[in-house]
Amino acid sequence: MTLDAKIPDGDLEHKWTKYRSTIPLINPANKRNLEVIVVGSGLAGSSAAASLAEMGYKVKVFCFQDSARRAHSIAAQGGINAAKNYQNDGDSVYRLFYDTVKGGDYRSREANVYRLAEVSANIIDQCVAQGVPFAREYGGYLSNRSFGGVQVQRTFYAAGQTGQQLLLGAYSALMRQTGMGTVQMYARHEMLDIVVIDGKCRGIIARDLISGQLERHFGHAVLLCSGGYGNVFYLSTNAMGSNVTAAWKANKRGAFFANPCFTQIHPTCIPVTGEHQSKLTLMSESLRNDGRIWVPKQKDDPRKPNNIPEEERDYYLERRYPAFGNLVPRDVASRAAKERCDAGFGVGTSKMAVYLDFRFNRKRYGHLEANKQGNHHPTDEEVWKLGKDVITEKYGNLFDMYKQITGEDPYEQPMRIYPAVHYTMGGLWVDYNLMTTIPGLYALGEANFSDHGANRLGASALMQGLADGYFVIPYTIGAYLSQEIRTKAIPTDSEAFATAEQNVNETIKHFLDLKGKLPVDHFHRELGKIMWNKCGMARNEAGLKEAITEIRNLREEFWKDVRVPGAANEFNPELEKAGRVADFFELSELMCMDALHRNESCGAHFREEYQTADGEALRDDANFSYVAAWENKGNNTYEMHKEDLKFENIKIAQRSYK
Repeated sequence: MTLDAKIPDGDLEHKWTKYRSTIPLINPANKRNLEVIVVGSGLAGSSAAASLAEMGYKVKVFCFQDSARRAHSIAAQGGINAAKNYQNDGDSVYRLFYDTVKGGDYRSREANVYRLAEVSANIIDQCVAQGVPFAREYGGYLSNRSFGGVQVQRTFYAAGQTGQQLLLGAYSALMRQTGMGTVQMYARHEMLDIVVIDGKCRGIIARDLISGQLERHFGHAVLLCSGGYGNVFYLSTNAMGSNVTAAWKANKRGAFFANPCFTQIHPTCIPVTGEHQSKLTLMSESLRNDGRIWVPKQKDDPRKPNNIPEEERDYYLERRYPAFGNLVPRDVASRAAKERCDAGFGVGTSKMAVYLDFRFNRKRYGHLEANKQGNHHPTDEEVWKLGKDVITEKYGNLFDMYKQITGEDPYEQPMRIYPAVHYTMGGLWVDYNLMTTIPGLYALGEANFSDHGANRLGASALMQGLADGYFVIPYTIGAYLSQEIRTKAIPTDSEAFATAEQNVNETIKHFLDLKGKLPVDHFHRELGKIMWNKCGMARNEAGLKEAITEIRNLREEFWKDVRVPGAANEFNPELEKAGRVADFFELSELMCMDALHRNESCGAHFREEYQTADGEALRDDANFSYVAAWENKGNNTYEMHKEDLKFENIKIAQRSYK
């Protein structure tokens, strides 16, 4: 099968403007007869559902949480990128486009990334109009801060809870449409299969998680906005409920899964403390804007951080990457932290952590604040207090969170951080319209692969989710639905719906009939260890081959010895988890296969055999400048299809942040 990305002709700067002006239109009377299903209520799902309902479509929204506002988007902390150039520091649409392609190590599609940069400014205007309380400067302008991989300040933020505030804005728009009757909300529902009729996606099978009943829902189109698959590693920064089931069921029905091995490791996570943990807590990348990362120059240094003199500290990111310093991209910062810890310079009881220190900038902020107040000779105590006030205003909730978890006061001593699984750049393959390889099935936000290449720059996830929902899908869905206005609603008692529901029922029955001895979490934890050790921050051929064998053996044991208590037609969280972990088992094998076939290092995919003399990722553009899109052939077999990546506007070069 030839992968047609449907990229419009013309200059990069004019592709989207011209294309959206030529997409077929649907008159308002016809929109009222078209039904759209949205799976997921995060930023992509809520913004898409609210926008489409406002346009006149009939919309159904499904989320497994008890409220749409509990989607994992709420956990995003640091900010959202946009090319508004408020700081007058040289930013532009092209600069945001360039930084994103470079940050993704030249493994993303130019046209999609440029469109993302182009609509980014509109997102901020939309959110301000909704009342999102972005931070502001003294004069009233929106404030910006820096994130990794860039040399400008383009990140808009609301303290350390940007995702929450943005989601509340989208949620408000969604609830307005719900109140008007244009959106039907289905909370506590999980999509367990899609229904394909005559090659087109025509609906879903969902399970009511309270009653356990299976439901059939028709839609002229289905939008998957179900997030990423980072929880395949068990320990990650994702909410414990985050899963791959919606996207994976689509893959098994014919939607290709692209670049699954591109999984991001975030450098500023609170370190693992023991086997008791079921998830990890992220400290926002925005902290790197004002914090300095270091380790002692002496191995196994027993001293407390504040007792180590400045000359005995190794600010290794500033040393290795002087141009970007602490603001190198996430993959670079993560590998550098791992290298220092592996070399014996790690800190804390586990020695698998580095310091993130705010004392330097706290003192600087204190002097600046004193000068603003006309106090040109402040005491050390006054400087220290004023600096703390500034830090608190910017990051107070993050500092409080750290103290509650670790029992340490980050105002007085450095945070301890270590890399952890965070975001997934891989996802369902989509074309320029965000449609998968199944006509009528779309993937938005983190559920698709399209914008971030092999590494996502910080503060770009919120940008993509809202861009897809507010400003892309409302146009592009018209290209498909304009051909569906004569299609009447297909009765859900048709054979295709009945067969899909029967398949789901059989899987549920199989879980409950197993009567094994071990809980679902046991298998998920063991799978996570395999993936982290052999397909995590670093991979190699031998380890990946071992991982595939180990995953297959563990999966076989899972299907023989997992115990799922309770019944089908009731509230049963263990049954939910069992289905999700079964999907993780299949996905994890594909992730290792994808990592094994890609004989290069790029972005977050670091193959130890392919690195430069100074330990940087070594790409192979001649042989691997493509998207690997995997077709599920059944029985855990796959066929790879390629979408060649063409760079006509950016010169490909070895990525450097030095």
